[in-house]
Amino acid sequence: MPAQAISFALFLCAYYAHAGTFSTYATLFFAGKGMSVGQIGVLMSMIQVLRIVGPNVWGYVADHSERRVWVLRMTGVAALTAFSGFFFGQTFVQFLLAMVLLNLFTSAQGPLCEALMLSEMRGDLTYYGRIRLWGSIGFIASVMAAAYALDAFGIMALPWIAGGLLVCVVLASLRLKEVKRLEHKTAPPPLWTLLRRREVIAFFCSTALMVSAHTALYTFYSLYLERHGYSKAFIGTMWSLGVTAEVLLFYFQAPLFRRWGARRLMYAALGVGVLRFALIGAAPQQVALLAGAQLLHAATFALHHSASVTTLQRWFSGPLQARGQALFISLSYGIGGSLGGLFLAQCWQRLGPQSVYYVASMMVAGAAVAAGLSFRWQREDGPR
Repeated sequence: MPAQAISFALFLCAYYAHAGTFSTYATLFFAGKGMSVGQIGVLMSMIQVLRIVGPNVWGYVADHSERRVWVLRMTGVAALTAFSGFFFGQTFVQFLLAMVLLNLFTSAQGPLCEALMLSEMRGDLTYYGRIRLWGSIGFIASVMAAAYALDAFGIMALPWIAGGLLVCVVLASLRLKEVKRLEHKTAPPPLWTLLRRREVIAFFCSTALMVSAHTALYTFYSLYLERHGYSKAFIGTMWSLGVTAEVLLFYFQAPLFRRWGARRLMYAALGVGVLRFALIGAAPQQVALLAGAQLLHAATFALHHSASVTTLQRWFSGPLQARGQALFISLSYGIGGSLGGLFLAQCWQRLGPQSVYYVASMMVAGAAVAAGLSFRWQREDGPR
């Protein structure tokens, strides 16, 4: 078990509690402030757009300064300052500015923490899932508690709840200590050389498509359920059900990876993703099917995320570790998520809410094709 396992767990718990609570209910908050569906789509896409910039900027600073913990603390304080805009904003432009500033700083924190964890684990990912699951636990507890608080006090209480959780992120960062990077006998290949490899390009295309599909959840799922007459408590329950399944997968994943490997589990996650999004689109009034689709989050998020991180270590480790995690977030969640969110917003407006989930299902099918090419080319090209 890593020496800082408890500290990592506390940070991830606070970080994903804030990120999950804000992203789950922000669409309802913006709707309550009079924003249109199109405007909400743009505002929520800033979560993904700033993942193109933030992780790479702060990952570069962290790698070159070798002060990753200091960067985590600094971005936490800056994010808390930026969050004050949600207490005073009233117009689309004001909220857009607040979203840009907030996500410029928070988008870097997850990959930086994971880079620290991977450095301390020295390539042994046995305990990765059992530490990472605390982020999911924070998500569940916070989303459920916030659901009841928002039903009692109204959606305008969201900034107070999410702001308080952001304070917890800053406090948790104070427990973390710097980890010395694993030194390699030979210098790693230049970053741009890695990014030009066809198997790396196909890998990032696959993860970008998978994350694009998940913007159907991150951006529209709460609004989708509300439009079908469900309460905030029900919405929170559905989110928590999915993340509970995610927690269980993270906890028990080590033997799965030892037996089946990242490639087979990646294929399994993608196959389940095609089914999951199609179910959500086909059965918005069927509670049992909605619940079943949420349980599949164990595969489409947790299994896919761990398989992606494991695959990523083939190319990005040592001095490239923080930037490798940053690129994963930027290319997959940043570019993939932002383009997916904007495209699916157009589907919602022109074709109706259910079309969002059918299109998401097709995106996952595309991700499976790209993953197949990446793994085939990895075998053909061999280690480099």
